[in-house]
Amino acid sequence: MHFSDRLLTSICRVNAPTCIGLDPVLEKLPASVRAEHWEPVAAIRAFCHGVIQASIPHAAAIKFQSACFERYGGPGLTIMRELINEAALSGLTILLDAKRGDIGISADHYAAATVALGAHAITANAYLGPSTIEPYLKAGLGVFILVRTSNPDSDGIQSTKLADGRTVAEMFADYTAALGDKNMGTMGLSNVGAVVGATKAEDSLNLRKRMPHQPFLIPGYGAQGGTAQDIKAMLAGNSITSGHMLVTASRSVIYAFKPDDNNWQSSVGAAAKQFAQELRDI
Repeated sequence: MHFSDRLLTSICRVNAPTCIGLDPVLEKLPASVRAEHWEPVAAIRAFCHGVIQASIPHAAAIKFQSACFERYGGPGLTIMRELINEAALSGLTILLDAKRGDIGISADHYAAATVALGAHAITANAYLGPSTIEPYLKAGLGVFILVRTSNPDSDGIQSTKLADGRTVAEMFADYTAALGDKNMGTMGLSNVGAVVGATKAEDSLNLRKRMPHQPFLIPGYGAQGGTAQDIKAMLAGNSITSGHMLVTASRSVIYAFKPDDNNWQSSVGAAAKQFAQELRDI
């Protein structure tokens, strides 16, 4: 299934463009999980399983932060593949947040690895040009290109003006749109999307004009400071584009419990439900 069609179908399933960021950190896991599973990888697997199950009724997608699993080597990659399979079988769209950025045969290997993991899309840095992105598209994956990221220190690079008057972010937006127009789904959305942070809402309307057919992956909501008002500003009163965005919340959902909360999974589910409702209210 074309990635953008899959994404829109997932959004329709829960009536909200919700993406739960799965960024497991051992020290932040519930005390009960760490007590039951003394081995780190086993504890992370149990925690992530609980988060996925709690999120299914409320999330369109799950974004796996690859670094949190890669740090544990082979066992970490094994459980990530198992968890991706579990989430995909539950109807969730799967994003691998790996921010790959190599070219040629290296990009081919990364694309094959992403497919083998079972992900439907990946985040990528397009600084090296089209050959950075094309292997993923040839492999049938969706790609979210870094355009305007949520971290504060991105301004020094992404807001820099070029000789033609565009910012670096606008240049990447134009590149993303041109590449995306060649990879359209049947529902009118491209396989090539853009990462645009909720904390950069003031730039989003101009970027949307440059990328009308690109799904926006919007990190930074919740713990990083992005608010419902920021998402509302990114819509600019146009409800149609709500289907063109996927808003990510990580820490505010997956750690929505006190360390000694034995009913932590219910707390995560309640936070995911609230997150989805906030987006519906917008």
